[in-house]
Amino acid sequence: MIKIEHLAIWVKDIETMKTFYETYFAATAGSLYHNPQKQFHSYFLTFAGCARMELMQRPDILSNAKTSAEQECYGYAHLAISLGSETAVDTLTARLAGDGYPHIDGPRRTGDGYYESVVLDPEGNRIELTV
Repeated sequence: MIKIEHLAIWVKDIETMKTFYETYFAATAGSLYHNPQKQFHSYFLTFAGCARMELMQRPDILSNAKTSAEQECYGYAHLAISLGSETAVDTLTARLAGDGYPHIDGPRRTGDGYYESVVLDPEGNRIELTV
């Protein structure tokens, strides 16, 4: 059986990003891993259903090509998180927007039938909230 083991993302502020995903998506963080030789830090976050994301930080990582948080660029496009219902999408979208996180689009029904909303995490990465 083939399955995706985890998604990894380079971040600037690992603690802020960890707290964001714990607070809004009920992720559970493992222990902070630190490799002093490479100045590398990471957390593995586990979501319900066993999906995992690795937040990684290292001082020599350069910024990506984005010139604004809303601009698309090659590489990481978005993370889609299924919330189980349209009401849950509406509720979390309103909560995130109310807490000051950028709300980019939706909630709306897409041409291919998804009900979704698009928000940004603290470092400008797109998150699609879906049913």
